[in-house]
Amino acid sequence: MAEETVIILKPKRQDFEEIYMSGNQGSLFFSPSTRGKTITTIVVGLILLILFFFKDDFTKEKFGILYFVSFLFLLCAVFLSVSINKVSRWKKQVNSYLAKLENCKIYEITFDNNFFTVNIDGEKETSEWKDFQYFDSNQEYIALEGKYSYMFPKKSMIEKDYNLLKQTLKKNIKE
Repeated sequence: MAEETVIILKPKRQDFEEIYMSGNQGSLFFSPSTRGKTITTIVVGLILLILFFFKDDFTKEKFGILYFVSFLFLLCAVFLSVSINKVSRWKKQVNSYLAKLENCKIYEITFDNNFFTVNIDGEKETSEWKDFQYFDSNQEYIALEGKYSYMFPKKSMIEKDYNLLKQTLKKNIKE
């Protein structure tokens, strides 16, 4: 493959959204990275609420339990808010990227033996094959991670181009 190969994508926002937002990825409280923290915060909050209702039955020595559980609840809430902030920023970046794709006229992938280039309306990102550490492909998309990270939905290209890209990535990216 000494010559340059060009694959033209026809991006539709919905094709990308289906993949990016699958599995509650965009949910602030129940995304894979926040679900456990949300549940933990709710459980600790319920325990704190129960303890608060029975605080009149506590002796002075056992009143520390209320303070300890209050501290745990605060700690859980802080960790949850940090995770929610990360998901919120990620979601904002994805929506910005999807808006850019929605309005793009040119979306093409160009590659040869040495370089891999993605061109979105004249904004080109070029990487050498050695810059990529990992790629994954399935029946819905190809994900590529390295200096730049990409996700190409199968629905955005023709079957022949999808298979060619998959074979080229297998050949050029050492796992």
